[in-house]
Amino acid sequence: MKRYAYPALLAAFALFFLVPLGLHGLWIPDETRYAQIAQGMLHSGDWVSPRFLGLRYFEKPVAGYWLIAISQAVFGENLFGARFASALVTLLSTLLVFSIARCLWQNPRKSWAATLLYMSFALIAAQAGYSNLDPQLTLWVNLSLVAMWFALDSQSRGARLAWWALLGFACAMGFMTKGFLAWLLPVIIALPYALWHGRLRELLVHGPVAVIVAILVSLPWVLAVHLREPDFWNFFFWNEHIRRFASHDAQHAESFWFYVPVLLVASLPWAVLIFPALRKTWELRRARKSSFLLLWFAMPFLLFSISKGKMPSYILPCFAPLALMMAHALVEALEHGRLQALRINGGLNLAIGVGALLGLTWLQLLKPAYHDETSSVIMIAFACLVWAVCGALQMLRPDRLWAAPALALWLLVALAPAALPKDLVNSKTPDQFIGQHEAALRNSRYLVSNDIGTAAALAWRLGRADIYLLEAEGELKYGLTYPDAGGRSIRHGDFQAWLAKARLQGSIGVALRTNSAGDSTGDLALMPRDATVYRENRLVIVLISRSAQ
Repeated sequence: MKRYAYPALLAAFALFFLVPLGLHGLWIPDETRYAQIAQGMLHSGDWVSPRFLGLRYFEKPVAGYWLIAISQAVFGENLFGARFASALVTLLSTLLVFSIARCLWQNPRKSWAATLLYMSFALIAAQAGYSNLDPQLTLWVNLSLVAMWFALDSQSRGARLAWWALLGFACAMGFMTKGFLAWLLPVIIALPYALWHGRLRELLVHGPVAVIVAILVSLPWVLAVHLREPDFWNFFFWNEHIRRFASHDAQHAESFWFYVPVLLVASLPWAVLIFPALRKTWELRRARKSSFLLLWFAMPFLLFSISKGKMPSYILPCFAPLALMMAHALVEALEHGRLQALRINGGLNLAIGVGALLGLTWLQLLKPAYHDETSSVIMIAFACLVWAVCGALQMLRPDRLWAAPALALWLLVALAPAALPKDLVNSKTPDQFIGQHEAALRNSRYLVSNDIGTAAALAWRLGRADIYLLEAEGELKYGLTYPDAGGRSIRHGDFQAWLAKARLQGSIGVALRTNSAGDSTGDLALMPRDATVYRENRLVIVLISRSAQ
């Protein structure tokens, strides 16, 4: 490989992944939630029991919030600090892909191709700039599977035990990030692999090392949270595992085949290359490395497909093996001059870019999404144009310019948040509007919101967790049942009485999310006439002064 190949990838990571982190507001509901929970840890010093808006929040364990909190401690309680953890773990996952690719094939071209492919999958790149826990779980799953491969491939006993121990550490961190799934995934891959290649005895002999390490690493927090919050494990196990995976009323329920189209879209701009990659790996399935990659890809994909509750980001752990299989097939095709799949993939990207440009033009002429936003239209049009050009380059010169679509994807991911219509951005990133009125809100004795995502943005911006919820229990319903919730939930029928009492003690700041822009009904109609009102699309800030004694 040429000396600038990897520095170029690092430069791309810095430019397209890191620079945009602080350039747009936090998206509701996920980003504001995770930023606020992590900020609450910093302010309270409680690193054991997760709390959202100061209320018990047991939907996830604690380690995912640790990394976001540490990022905010290092970089500040700002947009960059809230998102840096996702970018960091994505970089670490990319390094793991590079490491195992180099071990599997000892081929510099395949190692570089796998690295580039992984960090340019649409879902991987998009989640790297989004504050949430899925990229963190993906890192720990990737580390556990990479450690498993090296453990099974090591020749010396010492190295083998060290890799099994690292696998256990990764499982413990994954478990403390999102739960028991981090323990299950390595098992459903390791067991069929051991049976396939007659290595069950080795798995049974050395596997307990990983189990013991996983228990030792996670046990201190497991016991600490149990002692502090005895109901944590009851709620977390039944609600976040049994109900989500098997219940008929599971959250985000989707059909069994949901992840098939998701995989195709999420793997852009390389979607066509999935098929030759899987075919090539299947042809070589008798080889240990190929069977391992097939199981690494297929078993999580099947497990998440069987689960009742589904979100696109759940299949993030499938992309490391996909990048490895794809890199192997791609480089083999390049070396043998088999370029048809690359040409088709380039043609698909060309069609997507041209189609997006035409669709943007058509929408603006018939039903404009952009209003007096020339710069945003130019940015999104430019990104679509670059996508089309890169697709054409790959189609016309696949032997030399096969990697061009990566640039298109990175540019789109970097520009899209700033290039989306303002009506959408303003209603989905309330922290920016709240920031414009931060001084007045900060002086308020009470803070109220009718939307949990907006309440989280309000709390994060002001560094306060004591937000009152106006008919907005949602995911905080469990935490609000505890006596120390202190009447934080206000019913519509009780609001006027609460307001009259609260105004005697100080001013009140209210952040509302209305049903539509300009809507003056619903919760906004409950506000007093002497309040000061500020609007931005669906967001409304109401400042209510203190009443005279």
